[in-house]
Amino acid sequence: MARECYVTKKRGMSGNSRPFSLTATKRRWKANLQKVRIIDEDGTVKKVYVSARALRSGLVKRA
Repeated sequence: MARECYVTKKRGMSGNSRPFSLTATKRRWKANLQKVRIIDEDGTVKKVYVSARALRSGLVKRA
């Protein structure tokens, strides 16, 4: 399973690393995901990955 934000569905991105010589090498930018315990809409406590931006903006209720 790929790591993905539970709220915003944010994932990692892929692209090329470009040094001065312009040789392309594949690389990945990982999303800033944190494993947190949250209270779901139906009141159950879950352990999920949430992006740091979603935590900071208060989109989830922490358990």
